Amino acid sequence: MYKIKLNNIKFRAHIGVLPEEKVLGQNLEIDLIVETNFDFSGKDELDETLSYVDFYEATKAVIESSKADLIEHVAFEIIQAVKATSERISTVEVHLRKLAVPIEGIFDSAEIEMRG
Repeated sequence: MYKIKLNNIKFRAHIGVLPEEKVLGQNLEIDLIVETNFDFSGKDELDETLSYVDFYEATKAVIESSKADLIEHVAFEIIQAVKATSERISTVEVHLRKLAVPIEGIFDSAEIEMRG
């Protein structure tokens, strides 16, 4: 077993509770950690592993289609979409950061971590 990570994927999304978030949108950053449920054979062949391109494309499809209120909902959808790419995935962990949070205060982001 081993992990495949995609770090700091950036998207523009139209999610959020407030109406202006859905209209104006905001920037998201996502880290994916995908745990396999098989041992790597050592062969230099793509069918001996999992494709992180598939993980990126599944995540992108969720972000581009989502109009969700909650980043928790988006993280859950990403987990489901990534897991659907292969039965050789045991666990997906998502760290989803919303960079432009519409509250008064000074901080970098709001983040949800979810594992499934």
